[in-house]
Amino acid sequence: MSQIYVLNGPNLNLLGQRQPEIYGHETLADIEALCSEAAGPHEIRFLQTNWEGQLIDWIHEARLQAAAIVINPAALTHTSVAVLDALNAFDGPVIEVHISQVHKREAFRHHSYVSHRADAVIAGMGVHGYGAGVAHAVRLIG
Repeated sequence: MSQIYVLNGPNLNLLGQRQPEIYGHETLADIEALCSEAAGPHEIRFLQTNWEGQLIDWIHEARLQAAAIVINPAALTHTSVAVLDALNAFDGPVIEVHISQVHKREAFRHHSYVSHRADAVIAGMGVHGYGAGVAHAVRLIG
């Protein structure tokens, strides 16, 4: 398996429109193109949902289909033990990505359940953090 799942949580479908002073002007389509380029020979499955259960279902699917997961769970980062539990059932590398520097934001954003499972955490690089996350996943899976 050389597929990399790039999973995006709630409200990331609004990138380019929502709070551009925090998240920039790039869209999710721009990020998908960046990830595809960073993946080299590896196939990308790029997905976004506003539903926690759908995100969990994709993590379960990745157990059988993917060598690595790059995930920006968005607000679910700070609230979802269920996403953490699903990621704990995945055997490959998990790279957590956040567009903003979450530690410079509200105190509730400083805690990440996902970080308990992540092999690396990237925050504050803007959308370029996705490229770094995919590139790191490529290095880890070979």
